[in-house]
Amino acid sequence: QVQLVESGGGLVQAGGSLRLSCAASGRRFSGYAMGWFRQAPGKEREFVGAISWNGGSTSYADVAKGRFTISRDNAKNTVYLQMDVLKPEDTAVYYCAAPESRWYTIRQYDYTYWGQGTQVTVSS
Repeated sequence: QVQLVESGGGLVQAGGSLRLSCAASGRRFSGYAMGWFRQAPGKEREFVGAISWNGGSTSYADVAKGRFTISRDNAKNTVYLQMDVLKPEDTAVYYCAAPESRWYTIRQYDYTYWGQGTQVTVSS
């Protein structure tokens, strides 16, 4: 059973930074891509970014480009989302997710496993 546990969310002022972590267990972490998604109140869940199995390739949604960075430490079975220059519109529950593939997609339906989410609130 694959388990994903996010941490690192919280309340931050606009312009600040947060680093989210997602610890994975239950299968060989290094064999699979990982993704980050978010869901703001009243909105659908959306893609934020993703990273390939070895960290060699990443993809970001337009809202994340230039401000967010995804990385992974396969030795620690953990993927990270570094978020800088945060804006109030970044307020959402952030989820990490894992597909059954080495390579990522931007479609949430391709992701089999999901964490419980961590709340990020950015105040103006």
